Amino acid sequence: MNRPPVLLRTLTDLRANTASWHSEGLTVGMIPTMGALHDGHLALVEEARRRVDRVVATIFVNPTQFGPKEDFTAYPRTENSDVAKLATLGVEAVFAPNAAEMYPPGHATTISLAGPALGLETDYRPHFFAGVATVVAKLLLGGFPDIAMFGEKDYQQLLVVRQMVKDLRLPTEIVALPTVREADGLALSSRNAYLSPDERRTAPKLAAALEATAAAIRSGGDVAHHLRQGFNALEAAGFRPDYLELRNAETLAQPAAVADQPLRLLAAAWLGRTRLIDNIAV
Repeated sequence: MNRPPVLLRTLTDLRANTASWHSEGLTVGMIPTMGALHDGHLALVEEARRRVDRVVATIFVNPTQFGPKEDFTAYPRTENSDVAKLATLGVEAVFAPNAAEMYPPGHATTISLAGPALGLETDYRPHFFAGVATVVAKLLLGGFPDIAMFGEKDYQQLLVVRQMVKDLRLPTEIVALPTVREADGLALSSRNAYLSPDERRTAPKLAAALEATAAAIRSGGDVAHHLRQGFNALEAAGFRPDYLELRNAETLAQPAAVADQPLRLLAAAWLGRTRLIDNIAV
């Protein structure tokens, strides 16, 4: 039987814990999360277990990435069950601070971003990536893991974090895993719990629209037309789309042509009161 993970509440304790592992010559992996863990998170843990000697998961609902009208207070908080899930996978430590630990009184520093942080999510949530980058930098500097695991479901976030780590020369490798999906194609997300039964039946049509649009783009023809068709299909299914866009998969720049470059199709759409995001390679 696996031991329960050590529960850490301060950055000082996180740093001491990982420093102790490193002093023994052990490698360390980190899985940053906001809790409400699902199989997508657990897949990140399992991959980290294969790559490193010790694993620390973080659970922190980060207030700085929520806007004033967003779901910070309603976001699911399930620390006890999250820790129990992590224990079954042999996670050695869980870092679960409070907001005052991460943002003490007088906190006045955030990370300024460009590159892959521009457009898409930023057009609708301008505060979001500064909050993400700042808290991820604090976590990585708090634990100095050898690797940190992120899922491709939040694809723009993944590229923003990679750019930040590269630009700040942080000594952590960012490892990405493909999106984990339900059997009907819906990308796993903690916010799926907000969906009503009828909305849950509709939700997989987001992934279906992405697949159909990607297939149309691969077949040739007018990309803008294919994107409009995909957008219209989402509206017809009952979504309120924010965007459905084709971007370069490495930079998120808008491609002048579709040939000879990796491409990613990204979408965000509201279904009732729930905002879903998804993406696929083209």
